[in-house]
Amino acid sequence: MSRVSSVTRAGRRLHPSVLPLATLAAGLAGSVYLWHTNPHEGGGLLPRCPFNWATGLLCPACGGTRMAYDLLHGDVAAALHDNAVLLLLGLPLGAWIGGRWLYEGLRGRRYRPALGGRAGMVAIVGIAVGWAVVRNLMG
Repeated sequence: MSRVSSVTRAGRRLHPSVLPLATLAAGLAGSVYLWHTNPHEGGGLLPRCPFNWATGLLCPACGGTRMAYDLLHGDVAAALHDNAVLLLLGLPLGAWIGGRWLYEGLRGRRYRPALGGRAGMVAIVGIAVGWAVVRNLMG
């Protein structure tokens, strides 16, 4: 039994790799579902963006599901059209953080990403808000 992680369940400590591996498995299962469900066509079980539904505006992540579908099918140009900033900045950042989380977990260590403190958070929020404004002004 590992004593490395502080994640507990019923008094037992889970190995630090359990959560990143479970997240990876859920992502793979979601990808298999998405492969067979075209979000460009309505009628599937994919939910609509709640922000878009309530306001009619595009949030910074709108188009992310369509982007993932297009990437799964090898259409990078369509993915770029769906959400360029999420593809060019968010996907590499998420892959790096997720990969590091898995790597550290497999080595028996916990990983808590630090995004540069306040400056990092201001940059991320600034990019997200700026992208949302540009997307909605450009149509």
